[in-house]
Amino acid sequence: MKREPVWVRILDWLNDRLQSNKLSELARKKLVPVHKHSFWYLFGGMALFLFLIQVVTGSLLLIYYRSGPESAFESVKFLVSEVPFGWLVRSVHSWSANLMIAILFVHMFSTFLLKSYRKPRELTWITGVLLLFVSMGMGFTGYLLPWNELAFFATKVGTQIAGVLPFLGDFVMKVLRGGDDVTGATLTRFFGFHVFILPAVLALLLGLHVYLVQLHGMSKPPDVERREEKTGKPCPSVPFFPNFIYRDLIAWIFVLVVLVGLAVLAAWELGVRADPLAPAPAGIMPEWYFVFMFQTLKMFPAHVGPFEGEQLAIVGFILAGLFWMFVPFLDRSSPEGARGKLFTVLGICAIAYIGVMTLVSYLVG
Repeated sequence: MKREPVWVRILDWLNDRLQSNKLSELARKKLVPVHKHSFWYLFGGMALFLFLIQVVTGSLLLIYYRSGPESAFESVKFLVSEVPFGWLVRSVHSWSANLMIAILFVHMFSTFLLKSYRKPRELTWITGVLLLFVSMGMGFTGYLLPWNELAFFATKVGTQIAGVLPFLGDFVMKVLRGGDDVTGATLTRFFGFHVFILPAVLALLLGLHVYLVQLHGMSKPPDVERREEKTGKPCPSVPFFPNFIYRDLIAWIFVLVVLVGLAVLAAWELGVRADPLAPAPAGIMPEWYFVFMFQTLKMFPAHVGPFEGEQLAIVGFILAGLFWMFVPFLDRSSPEGARGKLFTVLGICAIAYIGVMTLVSYLVG
């Protein structure tokens, strides 16, 4: 009798201990609807793929990175100039962080416009919005770690925005900075947030979000549901494994090609070492995903009646974020009803506002 190859015996041994066949059976039972909007389902998987790249590249960077105002810049400089392919790992890490946040924005707005937050997916939506907020926090805290000039002053601007908060502004700014100004204490604090606290929160939210997606499955858009009711025929579907997984893999390969192309052709620059005593460079701005808020604060009038303009704008952003998070409980009407259409218009207006304010900031300054 011919003996099975070693790799087959290893897989059988693992399957016997891990019961992985049960997981594959569950994946085969899960069905994914196939319709003209199915393309948008891929963005969640792409964001997950980029997060995994973040974990791997971030772990590699930690081998050489040394936190502290005296050592941070020099350690990154050594990494990109002396360590084989160190520049590439750092560039992949930086670009993947930006791509992940961009894809999360696309995923969130496509989910919103397709009304995928409806019952029973309210918690799926809330965890997804929180994942975006935490990812933006990861990007914000990670931006300072190289301790270069651009990151230093951008962090100063970003923490000043937090300081505008009414009543709690000074307290929040001091908590973020570890004092009254951006110093080495800020760098140490951001390092802890970026490497330990925020990744732990992100991992918990991601696990819960993926579980909820698997539990409730993919939502069908309202027009697909109406067509099902009208024709009496269910929407075509494919098994999650292996059919939809293959599509996910193709999307991941595409993202990987784009990521490597950006990392090689537009390698992330290190810049010059931060000098807290030097004047801020002209046109300094926070990271691109905060620019629409930054531009709003710049354009807002100094006073609106008895209120400080900047404080009113910050409160407005906080209320808008809370409104956005609890949309599933506010939009309970049918998608074709007046309230459902109003929420669709609000989503389109939010996309337009973020896009226009970001363009204005970069073009006009």
